[in-house]
Amino acid sequence: MPAPLRSVRVVMCMFVVVGEALVDLVGQRGGRTFVAHPGGSPANVALGLARLGVPVTLMTRLGHDELGEMIFEHLRASGVRVNGGSAQDTSTSLAIATLAAGVASYDFRIEWDMPALAPLPIETRCLHTGSLATALPPGNVNVMDLIERERTRGRVTISYDPNVRPALLGDAARARAGIERLVALSDVVKVSDEDLRWLYPDQPDELVAQNWLGSGPALVVVTRGGMGVYAVSAGLELHRSAVPIDLVDTVGAGDSFTSGLLEALHRADLIGGSRRAAVAAIDESTLASVVEAATLTAAITCSRPGANPPTRAEIDALLAARDSSSDATGAGRGRLPTT
Repeated sequence: MPAPLRSVRVVMCMFVVVGEALVDLVGQRGGRTFVAHPGGSPANVALGLARLGVPVTLMTRLGHDELGEMIFEHLRASGVRVNGGSAQDTSTSLAIATLAAGVASYDFRIEWDMPALAPLPIETRCLHTGSLATALPPGNVNVMDLIERERTRGRVTISYDPNVRPALLGDAARARAGIERLVALSDVVKVSDEDLRWLYPDQPDELVAQNWLGSGPALVVVTRGGMGVYAVSAGLELHRSAVPIDLVDTVGAGDSFTSGLLEALHRADLIGGSRRAAVAAIDESTLASVVEAATLTAAITCSRPGANPPTRAEIDALLAARDSSSDATGAGRGRLPTT
């Protein structure tokens, strides 16, 4: 059993997330009723980090409309600092998420015109981006420019999740080049097996993860839904099972995993440009604890509707209840209670 993570030192460590914030209109496939939820993969990651107690700023583009105001207030209520841009003529983007057996598919109505981005504040220790922000013109050009500059500066951990949206990317072969370029610039990469099947239909996801690791990152993590997680670093390969839950839906699950992964790396003192070598040399017990924390964060999100990641207090209470149950029965960790 992996040892629990502990804080090694107390530092001011701000996270910056760059990417889209939008409204998910969620409904059952074939139905006529849709419920509006604030969303967008990077925005969900920022929300998850804030709820886990991490100081985080989201740099995005929000319309000056009611939907933009809804997103802003939703994020601010959980502690996310939002820089939503100043364009007066931008409309807040939409994603129409249709559910079948709890699994979401998406149709997008999105604008992404991110202006030039200034160097990150000196207290920043992690930059996360991905999804549509790194793929859609014209804004992706300025996002890429920021990543390249921060990689050269070497002061932050760069985290990337491709979060592939085939409906917007078109040809997989063309998309691969941009994704592989970003992977090579990153320190921590999280990707789903579904993304890898679209990008590399003839290659096992473990082989792709290993190839990606060789191009630059210190850690690559592949999420496999109900099949668990595969993680690889310079000296380790790790397989972990999924957490059993009563599935409600998968909206925001991958983003919650990413926020849980980054927060766990932070608690293990593995965030910041100076910690890159330490991430590459992570030991098995620490990696197992980091992956377990991320998996639990995602599992709780899947057990309730929409992109609604857990707070630090919720996770701590769940772990305490599980440990108490194990102590009482003398058994190991079993099925988690659902929420």
